[in-house]
Order: sequence, then structure tokens, then C-alpha cells
Amino acid sequence: MTTDPSASSSLSPEVVALEGEIDLHESPHVLERLNPLITKKSPSIHLDLSRVSYIDSSGLAAFIDAMQRIQAYGGEFALVAMRESVRKIFEISRLDQVFKIYPGDAVGPQVSPA
Repeated sequence: MTTDPSASSSLSPEVVALEGEIDLHESPHVLERLNPLITKKSPSIHLDLSRVSYIDSSGLAAFIDAMQRIQAYGGEFALVAMRESVRKIFEISRLDQVFKIYPGDAVGPQVSPA
């Protein structure tokens, strides 16, 4: 589901920049970075995936968990600037139909990398 980020929220999203491989080892760290934003019920959280080279099923599960928790309080969760190799994983798993995916640069205050 690729849409225009400006149409979905008038508030600037909080952007979490990820990098490298989001796999079994790294996915718990992703959730650790998202948990404070979810706890404070940030209205819009975007993951900048421009530097992510690979994601496995545990990474996908972490994203699904975060999305469900954010949507439960009425927030927006989106994936931004996804590389083609990562996008193919979302397409094969049909998760491109589940997540909000925005092309290009993430807009909003950056949450510093851990």
C-alpha cells in the first residue's frame, strides 16, 4: 500500500532510522527502540529503511507487532524509503498490502540510531 505521507497525518512523524540486516538477532533491538515511542503513544511513527539491506521473518514479525500496537491506540505506523531488495520480501509475503509504505525520504524528527 504505497500512499502519500502528507495525506495521512498533519503531524510530523517521529522517524526511526534502521540499518543493516533486520534478522533474529537484530529484531529485538528494533522493538527496544520503538517501545518508548509506543509507550508515549506517538501519533505517527515512520521507520526509515533506506539503509536496511535485508529483513527476515523475525524482523517482519517485529514490524507487525509494532504496527498492531500503534494502531491499537489510533496511531500511524509506516515504512519509508525501502530498498528494492527489501521491498521484494514484502511483496512476496504480501505484506506490502498490509503496511503503509512511502517512497523517498522520511520526513520528521529523527530518532537517533542506537
